[in-house]
Amino acid sequence: MTSQRIGPLSGYPEFLPAGRIVEQHVLDTVRHTFELHGFASIQTRAVEPLDVLLRKGEIDKEVYVVRRLQAADDGSGDAEPSADALALHFDLTVPFARYVLEHAGHLTFPFRRYQIQPAWRGERPQEGRYREFVQADIDVVDRDSLATHHDVEVVAAMADVFARLPLPAMTMQVSSRKVIDGFCRGLGLAEQTGGVLRALDKLDKLSAAAVAEQVAAVGLSAGQVDAVLQLAAVRTSDPAALHATVAGLGVRHELLDEGLGEVTTVLAGVAHLVGERLHVVADLSIARGLDYYTGTVVETRMAGFESLGSICSGGRYEALASDGRTTYPGMGLSFGVTRTLAPLIGKGMLVASRPTPTVVAVAVADEASRPASTAVADALRARGVATEVVAAAQRYGKQIRSAQRRGIPFVWFPPAATESGEHEVRDIRSGEQVPADPAAWLPPASDRQPTVVARGGHDG
Repeated sequence: MTSQRIGPLSGYPEFLPAGRIVEQHVLDTVRHTFELHGFASIQTRAVEPLDVLLRKGEIDKEVYVVRRLQAADDGSGDAEPSADALALHFDLTVPFARYVLEHAGHLTFPFRRYQIQPAWRGERPQEGRYREFVQADIDVVDRDSLATHHDVEVVAAMADVFARLPLPAMTMQVSSRKVIDGFCRGLGLAEQTGGVLRALDKLDKLSAAAVAEQVAAVGLSAGQVDAVLQLAAVRTSDPAALHATVAGLGVRHELLDEGLGEVTTVLAGVAHLVGERLHVVADLSIARGLDYYTGTVVETRMAGFESLGSICSGGRYEALASDGRTTYPGMGLSFGVTRTLAPLIGKGMLVASRPTPTVVAVAVADEASRPASTAVADALRARGVATEVVAAAQRYGKQIRSAQRRGIPFVWFPPAATESGEHEVRDIRSGEQVPADPAAWLPPASDRQPTVVARGGHDG
């Protein structure tokens, strides 16, 4: 490498080993929890045809197009990308829709999938928004129709993830597109529903007055605007209060009742997971602006980091994937892992108990005895104890201090390094050193893996 200046690249977060341990703990918990709920893992390619990526939204300025460095000698590589160009995926939903269509003949429906992969967006970097980031998605997809109980199952699986992780308190906000759609129809505004939804989707970014102007701009009277905003202000975790409050607005429509029923069902289905670290509420301001959402919609806020916006979102879609003959409806949620973790790790709010997985460092009396130390390490590793042999045969005090600096809790002394001529192991935190058998010794359960600690909160 040349002597050019090296520094961080904005929008591409990299964690130090201790931060990576935190991230791995979270990813392992997510994976384990998704699998407990019966979701199977898939991985899709990093690139998709550009026209496929742009089919579901107007985000062309955020997409990274892929081309070879010497793709053309005439400089044409800087021109507008061709229709068959490839680009890095900006989320995992569009690739999943393509995956379902491509592999439908080999899948069993309803298909329950989870996917944990990086994605890329060329947007302006800021806290919570990065150009490269990891997402964790779950979806249930079926052919032609999807039972409504899957909405509850997907929300419950993600709620279970949040209940298990040592994160700040999460609030999952649940609504249904049918609520706003049915309310608008009850007001005689069926044609304006799309505009109302898109305006309400900006409530977390704009003032209520600004949103009211946008709602009015799609053709609502002052009284109708007020009614819509009163609906959007409804927030409760009590199903009875939800129905009573909406009924008090005086608008009736069967689609509205259907939507409220879906929200109530989700609230009831995840009630057993609600606690100090997880809240689930009906929030009728949640609209999700993308047109393909048709029923249950979810957004999630993290206490103390509301400025990040939603860190886990999604909902039901009736026709995200279709081959012209068969439609594949689904329900899915996407958890922004990097979006959530980078601020917490960066602020020291989520830390690892040690920056290495190593539990034991085996001392070396001299270089001639290194094979004997390696044999001890092999015996410990064979029983699942993460072990390394010290790098240099220095004085034992230096070997101990080296392990201490790295956060390794135990140092093992082979017979050549002890006065007793027996194997001994030292807990360098307490200084206690005792005889030990490499074929039988195990560390305390709390030391076998680094743990994740939420400062001022919960351990993981």
